[in-house]
Amino acid sequence: MKLPKISRRRFLASTALLGAGTAFGEAGAVKKRPNLLLITTDQQHWMARGAVDPFFETPALDALAQSGTVFENAFCTTPQCSASRSSLYTGCYPHKTSVLTNIGSGTHLGGVQAPLPATFETIGSRLRHAGYRTAYFGKWHMGNNDHYSAHFDRADLDGEPHTGATDKAISTLREWAGSAGQPFCVCVNYINPHDVYDFVAASRKGGLEPKGVVPHPSSWAETFSGKPKPQRDFAEKEQGAFLTGKPDALWEAYREFYRDKVRLADAETGRLLQHLELSGLADNTVVAFTADHGDMDTQHRLVFKGPFMYESLVHVPLIIRVPGACPGIAQGFVTPCDILPSFCALAGAAFGEVDGVSLAEGLMGGSYPERDYVVGQYYGKQKWVNPIRMLRTRQWKYNRYLVHGEELYDLRNDPQEMVNLAADGGYNTQKAELAALLDQWMTKSEDTAFSTYWPTNRDGTRFSA
Repeated sequence: MKLPKISRRRFLASTALLGAGTAFGEAGAVKKRPNLLLITTDQQHWMARGAVDPFFETPALDALAQSGTVFENAFCTTPQCSASRSSLYTGCYPHKTSVLTNIGSGTHLGGVQAPLPATFETIGSRLRHAGYRTAYFGKWHMGNNDHYSAHFDRADLDGEPHTGATDKAISTLREWAGSAGQPFCVCVNYINPHDVYDFVAASRKGGLEPKGVVPHPSSWAETFSGKPKPQRDFAEKEQGAFLTGKPDALWEAYREFYRDKVRLADAETGRLLQHLELSGLADNTVVAFTADHGDMDTQHRLVFKGPFMYESLVHVPLIIRVPGACPGIAQGFVTPCDILPSFCALAGAAFGEVDGVSLAEGLMGGSYPERDYVVGQYYGKQKWVNPIRMLRTRQWKYNRYLVHGEELYDLRNDPQEMVNLAADGGYNTQKAELAALLDQWMTKSEDTAFSTYWPTNRDGTRFSA
């Protein structure tokens, strides 16, 4: 779907809005409260945009990026759906929400697959308290649906996450467009490109013929030499086993299959953005687009998501468009925890004690909060438990597995994360500095992952892939 370019009418209207009605007051609130639209996809990595990698077809996201701010260093708090979403909608890291992995993922994970406790404020409740109408459509995947539905004036938690979510959102936007004086916040959550998991069944049927797929540089070069054991086990014994030993064409077909799922999500995003334009709502609606986590997309001979912290899995897209604000690129580190306080600051709503920080000042032309690094977490998935902590700076990535060792990557000289330097004595100083930073963050954040008893697997072994 080809989206209309920003119109002169909207540009002039929104510029006037920015200059006269959205200046920050002493409390950080804006004088004229904007509508808010949050669009979230599932399992879309940061390069899965046509503007970043021409292999992908994402005209809606490319158009949004041209008129908004692209955050080039956005990282999920954890590469797991439920846990990451708990951060997005509460502003807190998974070890605080207690949603450490996907809910309903198996009793062998020792009960940590429990739903989000009914004690948290969310984007919905925070903005409702501030006088906003709030709505939620599509994938929720955090449990306690009855309780959290009440955080929204209109909710279909875990409802139809494809075209149905778009249809319900557009219907709601039409209905609420005439509510003078009462702004809205609508959250729309798509399942794709998560449906790349359907590739397993499709591959068994055969007939997949990739057309002009360009493999990622790390796809064929990875040997897992010097890498933590769970990576090879995941690839050869677990969810990646169906591709092990198969012809390159099947790996390429996976990448094309993933590309198609990204395209489907982008088409639904395009429908929403087009409605905003044609209805005039875009003049006073802040739009944020992100993903809960990425997908390995055949990089490092890996697919889906699992016990690793590669860029393709933890680096996610984040684009925020504020009407009238100059488009641009923000280089600082951000996480999903920042979206709730940012929305609340733009709306003049309180956001309480959260792990995120507000990006509103930067979005309005001021400065962004500065972070020297970002931290990621991982607990486990299905029948394996492999707690990991990641600390990433501009140049370095340090990963600590609970029992499977460490990883250290020089991202400046090895952006594909091929050579693990953790055992190289020549990098002991860098590793020690990063390890100390991680320890400090875990202590300050009360993240006791590596000092808390972790459950055993069903076969009695602990922490093995």
